[in-house]
Amino acid sequence: MDQPDAPKPPSAPPPVPAPETPPAVKPAAPPAAKPAAAASTPDATAPAAKPEPKAPPAPPGPPDQAPPADLARPGFISAFEAAFPGVGQLSYWVGDWTVIVPVERLVEVARWFRDTPETAFDYCSDLTAIDWPTRTPQRFDVVYCLYSVPHRQRVRLKVRVADQEPVPSVTGLWPGANWLEREVFDMFGIRFPGHPDLRRILMPDEWQGHPQRKDYPLEGPGELLLEDPQEWLKLRNAAREAEFE
Repeated sequence: MDQPDAPKPPSAPPPVPAPETPPAVKPAAPPAAKPAAAASTPDATAPAAKPEPKAPPAPPGPPDQAPPADLARPGFISAFEAAFPGVGQLSYWVGDWTVIVPVERLVEVARWFRDTPETAFDYCSDLTAIDWPTRTPQRFDVVYCLYSVPHRQRVRLKVRVADQEPVPSVTGLWPGANWLEREVFDMFGIRFPGHPDLRRILMPDEWQGHPQRKDYPLEGPGELLLEDPQEWLKLRNAAREAEFE
C-alpha cells in the first residue's frame, strides 16, 4: 500500500522590496541682492511727485473796465465828456459808472458834478481808499461815491495818488465828507489839505502807522506789540501822567 505524500512545507512569503530613498533635494539658492544703486532708483511706473504750487504774482492793481462800445451813455456821462474833453477816463462795472480824473482836477470836476443841473450830485454817500503797494508810483485809489437826490442816479469819482501825495479836501463841497476824510487819513495815511480838523477818528492819537495799509504788520505796531490791551493802556496813561510831573 502506497504511503501518502508528506505535506509540503509552506513556501516563504516573497520578499518585500525596500522603499526607495527619495533623491536629495538641493536647497534653493537665495535671490541675488539688488545693487544699491538700483534700490535708490525710483520705479518708472510710480507717479512723479507734483511740484510745489507757486503763489500767484501780486496784482499791480485792479483793471478799470472800459464801458462796452455799444453801451448807451447816460446824460450825466455825456455832459461830463462835453465839459471836460480828454480829461477823465471812464469805467463801467456791474451797472456803475466811474470817472477817473487827475488829482489836480478833482475839486474842479467835483464842483461841476455837484452844481450842474443835469448832474446835481448833491450827496457824497461814501469816501474810501484802496491800497495797491505793487502799483507804482500811484499806490492809492481814492474813491468818492456820489448820489443825486433829484435825479436818483449814482456815479463814482476816482483819483490815483502816490504815497505821501496830498488829496485836496472836498469838505467845502460836501460837508458830510469831513469824517470820511478823517477815516481815510487814519487808516491809510492820506492827507487832505483844506480839511478843517484832520486828525485820527478811529485809532488813538498816538497810534503808530495806518492799519489798512497792505504793509501794516499783522501783529500791530512794533513798539506797542503787547498781547494784553490793558498793558497798552497802562503805557499810554504812564506817558500822560509823566507830562504832569
